[in-house]
Amino acid sequence: MGVQENGSGDLGMSGVPLGSKNKYRRMDSELNDYDDDELEVVPYKQTQQERSSSTRKYVFVCAVFASLNNVLLGYDVGVMSGAIIFIQEDLKISEFQEEILVGILSVISLLGSLGGGRASDALGRKWTMGIAAIVFQVGALIMTLAPSFQILMVGRLLAGVGIGFGVMIAPVYIAEISPTVSRGSFTSFPEIFINFGILLGYVSNYAFSGLPAHINWRIMLAVGILPSVFIAFALCIIPESPRWLVMQNRVDEARSVLLKTIDVEAEVEERLSEILKAAGIGNEGGENQEEKAVWRELLSPSPSLRRMLITGFGIQCFQQITGIDATVYYSPEILQTAGIEEKSRLLAATVAVGVAKTVFILVAIVLIDKVGRKPLLYVSTIGMTACLCGLAISLSVFKATTLGVALAILSICANVAFFSIGIGPVCWVITSEIFPLRLRAQASALGAVGNRVCSGVVAMSFLSVSRAISMAGTFFIFTVVSMVSVVFVYKLVPETKGKSLEQIELMFQKDRDWNEEEVEMSDTQQLVQQKHESMAI
Repeated sequence: MGVQENGSGDLGMSGVPLGSKNKYRRMDSELNDYDDDELEVVPYKQTQQERSSSTRKYVFVCAVFASLNNVLLGYDVGVMSGAIIFIQEDLKISEFQEEILVGILSVISLLGSLGGGRASDALGRKWTMGIAAIVFQVGALIMTLAPSFQILMVGRLLAGVGIGFGVMIAPVYIAEISPTVSRGSFTSFPEIFINFGILLGYVSNYAFSGLPAHINWRIMLAVGILPSVFIAFALCIIPESPRWLVMQNRVDEARSVLLKTIDVEAEVEERLSEILKAAGIGNEGGENQEEKAVWRELLSPSPSLRRMLITGFGIQCFQQITGIDATVYYSPEILQTAGIEEKSRLLAATVAVGVAKTVFILVAIVLIDKVGRKPLLYVSTIGMTACLCGLAISLSVFKATTLGVALAILSICANVAFFSIGIGPVCWVITSEIFPLRLRAQASALGAVGNRVCSGVVAMSFLSVSRAISMAGTFFIFTVVSMVSVVFVYKLVPETKGKSLEQIELMFQKDRDWNEEEVEMSDTQQLVQQKHESMAI
């Protein structure tokens, strides 16, 4: 029976069939074979993980370097809020000149934004960032050495053009090199650096405020020249946008960049195919699309493009007309109205505002690709509405009281925190995501123009309007505008989390309810994740 059961005619000395031992040897052999297979899979997984880590680091470095220009914008905004106090004292400028000096940078930057869109299509995203840095640094140097208000304005105009170039191109570049799953976080980097620059400006104000009035504001402005060294280094490191390279028919170079920015190699050709299709290359209709002038298409848009323009331009305008620049530029004047009189205390309070703004932008970076764009926008716009209302009350009902001062500081800090957690970074993310490739740079530039014009109008009129209807009345107006922005987000802003840039373009071409579309795309995202997991296995 033993022979028959074990399939062997040999017996050992103990009477145990040798077939039994052979059986266990065969199982051991099979196990060893299985381990050999595992040894082949494990290195693959390790290689894939190493590649994924390397890709994330590479895109992270590119996003950081591309965002350096935004430090210049943030620093200018922050430092001017304090420097203007000493400029007014040193150059004896009027309140009207103060408004012009503060607000003209935002207005003139629209020229840079318009020129930046065209330059980035002609010269590339990368070198447009370099031009932005050079123009700003020249303007900052002129402002530092300015002996009069007129020369100061010349430097301010040049700085505005440089900021206009830089502020529109960084989000576009980062969106075009980032993988879909983390695009929101990386595209928010420019807003992080704006906030970091604002905080540096506030700290600079406080640090140099003790120097003589004819020197301190010049040193404050001169510090803004330093980032140029890092920007020059950055241009030697970062690659050109793969989507711009495709538009120039440099497909092999685009593939090379995609291999560095996408961790799954199988996705590279798929993504490249989508970009080629979106650019109108490799299909019969491509040449006809390229023949149509970009600006003609923007001025007479199709229904889908019109929806994109309303969303992109609208979110950019709402970011500014809710009064964020008034809060940042004129926080010393606002706190002075609330009841703080000593200059050092005013500038110290503005540092607290800068810290709140910077800390909460980091929260947005963590959440934007996890919870999505719209939830952050809802929290942001509703929170800002409440804070603006609280600030208006503190400047009217509790004006010049200890409670009023405390409520004003709390409202300003909370307002910039809610701004940073939502509409601040998400505005630029949305604008860089929704437009078709062939129109992206110049359509984003158009959105940046709306942003800068609204910023300039608010900055150049805030003091005058406040004198006319009181500062509290002005913030009540901002409260109403912020309430309207909540409705705008609900009705006209889609959720773009987890979608490729090409998928987002297709979404606008379908006349569907945003909520229905979000459910479908969420299901798609889960399928894609399952696909990647199965490929890894």
